[in-house]
Amino acid sequence: MLCWSISRINDLSGVNMTPIDLSSVWRPNRRTFFHALPMLSMIPSLAEGAPSTARLLQRAEATSRRLSISGMELVAVRATARTTWLFLRLMTNQGLTGLGEVSLGGRTEFPELEYFFDLVRNESPFRIEQYRQRGWGMAATGDRVQAAAFSGLEQAQWDLVGKALDASVSDLFGGRLRDEIPVYANINRATTDRSPEGFAANARAAANDGFKAIKAAPFDYFRSSSLTGTPAEITAAADRGVSCVAAMRAAVGSEVAIKIDAHSRFDVSLSIEVARRLEPYNLSWYEEPIPPEQVDDTKTIHDAIKQPMAGGEFLFGMVGFAPLCEQHAVDVVMPDVKYCGGLLEARRIATVADLHGVAVSPHNPSGPVATAASVQLCAAMSNFDILEHQWGEVPWRGNILDPPERFEAGHILVPDAPGFGVELNEAVLREHV
Repeated sequence: MLCWSISRINDLSGVNMTPIDLSSVWRPNRRTFFHALPMLSMIPSLAEGAPSTARLLQRAEATSRRLSISGMELVAVRATARTTWLFLRLMTNQGLTGLGEVSLGGRTEFPELEYFFDLVRNESPFRIEQYRQRGWGMAATGDRVQAAAFSGLEQAQWDLVGKALDASVSDLFGGRLRDEIPVYANINRATTDRSPEGFAANARAAANDGFKAIKAAPFDYFRSSSLTGTPAEITAAADRGVSCVAAMRAAVGSEVAIKIDAHSRFDVSLSIEVARRLEPYNLSWYEEPIPPEQVDDTKTIHDAIKQPMAGGEFLFGMVGFAPLCEQHAVDVVMPDVKYCGGLLEARRIATVADLHGVAVSPHNPSGPVATAASVQLCAAMSNFDILEHQWGEVPWRGNILDPPERFEAGHILVPDAPGFGVELNEAVLREHV
């Protein structure tokens, strides 16, 4: 076993420190390993009879050598005509399984996973850094498909490691800072009526569900080619998006935060013009009016408008996010655990952001497995802001997981169970695969 707990000492004050049989005191418990180490170093009388830190770590390493990845399964769940959730499950020689998510563009198959699975086949899931070094070159080519494959397998290894150690992934990342995660409702995909009335109706419904913040993309009809239209056509297109925002604000009142994703539809001048027209509606952020790779132009927009700016949903790796943070081109970065390089890379991105006073709000218009992974990430992140949730697509979404995914008052609880704290619900899966 890998860690120990004290179960028979309640109060050390006034205790006669007569030698006792520590074999009756120290009880194996992996979950408390991370909490026991500081205590052992401070109480010599206990540390003398307890396994040393070095020995405990050796046992962890021994466990990692015995546990090896033996197989991979891909599960496609068709949620809507537009949305397919694609989950992967790693199997091991000891029966443990680890979950990841690689949902991307409605795909139901993902042959690119095979290359990355070969890097972990018959390896210990504890060797995550080895996997990263072996796969990074392929993942960092700029191909989002390769990035998603790499990231999904990395997620699943963390889930396995947590289960092997009987610890949540947030414990592996230094311990949770919060027991519940604030979440905003992305109503965009559920809004099939793209009129101001349609956006307003779903904004109101999400607020009635308890969400204190919502996001939409009312400029999605505004294609890049629209910029070549006449001034009157461009103005009319912008008018329609602004009208949708006005309708949402009227529907939810002043207490609900509204975030707008422009999906990189604009150029610099139009980005600034639209932002100024949106000022009366008090946005909590203005997201990616232009591609975030255009860092200098993004900085120009940021410095010219009053709203906070967010971006980076499809960027890969710390190197992809660093310029936005270093130049203070955005106020919030949005790494996605499915595309940014996985959980460990998201932690590294958050560290770079923190150095420059930038907050982190993980991009997550995803299925429940990516949400479960993101919850663990956010629980242990010091500069975390708020997590995204794809709201309103199907009523059975939460039941895909065991225990079910549940949101209360705009928050999701951090599970106490090992790994990501969830498994797939096989009975519900059978109804929808």
